[in-house]
Amino acid sequence: MLTLAAAVPGPPWTTLFLDVNSFARHTPWLHHIMTGYAAYGVVLFAGLLLAGWWVARRRGTTTAMVAALWAPIGTLLAVAVNQPIVAGVDETRPYTALPHILVLATRSADPSFPSDHATMAGAVTVGLFLVSRRLGALTAIAAVLMAFARVYIGAHYPQDVVAGLALGALVTGIGYLLARHPLTAVVRRLEQTALRPLVTAGVHPQRAPVTPG
Repeated sequence: MLTLAAAVPGPPWTTLFLDVNSFARHTPWLHHIMTGYAAYGVVLFAGLLLAGWWVARRRGTTTAMVAALWAPIGTLLAVAVNQPIVAGVDETRPYTALPHILVLATRSADPSFPSDHATMAGAVTVGLFLVSRRLGALTAIAAVLMAFARVYIGAHYPQDVVAGLALGALVTGIGYLLARHPLTAVVRRLEQTALRPLVTAGVHPQRAPVTPG
């Protein structure tokens, strides 16, 4: 059977996109799952960020809570950094540039490179890896699936999502190195206020129960 990639030769990234698009054509049973995840998977990442805060709070360490608080901040920063890059590159969406492909995405006039969804996913992954390696690994799987889903539905080329994942990871990782000391001071301050239960599940040292001697 002649695939789209064989029929429409082009750069390696385009060929890979067409291979994924051909796979999408032959897996109609996946269409609803992939379109739903590509569009609304951000809710899962929001839940994972909440889980990161919960894990950090249960651990009761300042370092873990600093990472948990930075994760959403770093994610928003990464998406913000991505905006001028998207506008500057101004890459045409694959469903505009390539005729006769299967398009499951809601068409948009926004440029394609890098992917906002992938940038968000890469940022959340690194942010939560700083909180918990196990949670970070779980988020990494969700991020790769999000990247694939965005290509699967025809919204992005593979290079768009790879660049997005890398950008999100880079911004969050470097940003953490710059922000951890100020955030540490904030968390330690909060530990001494009525907001302490939001940053730790531990008992306030001034209210620790007295053990009978």
